[in-house]
Amino acid sequence: MNTQLLYGDIGGTKTVLQLAEVAEGGIRECCTKRYDSAAFATFSDVLRDFLGQTTTHPPAAACFAVAGPIAAQQATLTNLPWQISSANIAQEFSIAAVKLINDFEAVALAIDSLPTSDLITLQTGNPHAHAIRVVLGAGTGMGVAWLPCIDGRYHALPTEAGHIDFAPLTPLQTGLLEWLQQRFGHVSVERLLSGSGLTNIFKFLQTQAATPDLPVIELEEDSGAAVTELAQTGNHPAALQALELFAEIYGAYAGNLALAGLCRGGVYVAGGIAPKMIDTLRAGGFMRAFRAKGRFSALLHEIPVHVVVNPAPGLLGAQQEAWHLLQSSGKKP
Repeated sequence: MNTQLLYGDIGGTKTVLQLAEVAEGGIRECCTKRYDSAAFATFSDVLRDFLGQTTTHPPAAACFAVAGPIAAQQATLTNLPWQISSANIAQEFSIAAVKLINDFEAVALAIDSLPTSDLITLQTGNPHAHAIRVVLGAGTGMGVAWLPCIDGRYHALPTEAGHIDFAPLTPLQTGLLEWLQQRFGHVSVERLLSGSGLTNIFKFLQTQAATPDLPVIELEEDSGAAVTELAQTGNHPAALQALELFAEIYGAYAGNLALAGLCRGGVYVAGGIAPKMIDTLRAGGFMRAFRAKGRFSALLHEIPVHVVVNPAPGLLGAQQEAWHLLQSSGKKP
């Protein structure tokens, strides 16, 4: 019987679980299922459904990338009322080794394994070997992880940097901040750089529209995909402007992180939104805002910037961590 690994990417919108077999030839993916997270009351309900359909015996090790902070191997999702504990999962499903990691920690762990075809380069820069990297990405929320190189290998450090304050740079952005403050009080970066953030930007711009005869489009709270479609297929002026403003704010924030970590190893833009608006990111606004750091503009020109277009880097990172977990537990195939 081959040894089985279980791993997954658990987010506020979707949960993707995968089962793989480990043999002498390496890791062979067996089954992958995607679930609508909001359709289940608990993560255990999702996991019970998946294991019931895919295997008859407990996997040897499991790792789950979770969209939220993790403390003492327990997590509460930022955008979903699920509470997850590695110890509870191990006991309930008889899995010997279970680990929770932050979702962007998982994305960061996958960077070294991505082929060049999974990266779109916005700036080649002048990368320094073994220098720190940063991975960030807008999706349901905003995730950030640092990648320092320690003893010749990159290690992922999760953060909650998506919840730091939004800093406006133009009069329009200042107006956007004030509009959001009226709604939310504190305005974090995630209030703008996420699916709901893109929706917020679009709603604000509709209040500023230069063509008042244009009918107002009412959208649900998290309608980033709808805004993108309005821009790309409908040429809606507020939607087009929303994508451009989103890219500028995204670039400025990525540049701030690059400075904060002195990330000469590169900046990697992941998450579900960036690949869907790659033309906007390539148009120039993102990189202009990224480099616009006054006396440190020259330094920002030297830092490589890549967009991750692999659709499931978090799953790949969770797989790698499940494999390391299996190795450290001594249960080699």
